[in-house]
Amino acid sequence: MTEQYEPRIIAFCCNWCSYAAADLAGTSRLQYPPNIRIIKVMCTGRIDPVFVLQAFKHGADGVLVAGCHPRGCFYVHGNEKTAYRMEFLQDIMPMIGLEPKRLRLEWIAGSEPDKFARICREMVEDLKKLGPSPVRGGIF
Repeated sequence: MTEQYEPRIIAFCCNWCSYAAADLAGTSRLQYPPNIRIIKVMCTGRIDPVFVLQAFKHGADGVLVAGCHPRGCFYVHGNEKTAYRMEFLQDIMPMIGLEPKRLRLEWIAGSEPDKFARICREMVEDLKKLGPSPVRGGIF
């Protein structure tokens, strides 16, 4: 019997919006795959690109960065910084052997638990099509 591949996903979620949505998704018993490991950050603007690369280096097949909607950031400009950093990472990922689809940036309000659950399901399905990360557990 062959074991089915299940992707490992790290989700960096901002405390004020997307983490609240994830929490509400859980308490509302919305169905989403257990493949997601959430790391709560006060603001996505605090996420250094190195954090994302380290997640891949240490075994993540995909990384989700989820924060407040534009112009809705608790820290005013944090999500704008995040957008620039994630665009940079998307550009360099092919250089280190990773498909850009393994990194996803989403804006999720605390009142959108259904959106959080849907994005998690979509990301798991997308990563299953891509297969395991080519740098899983390795060094770039």
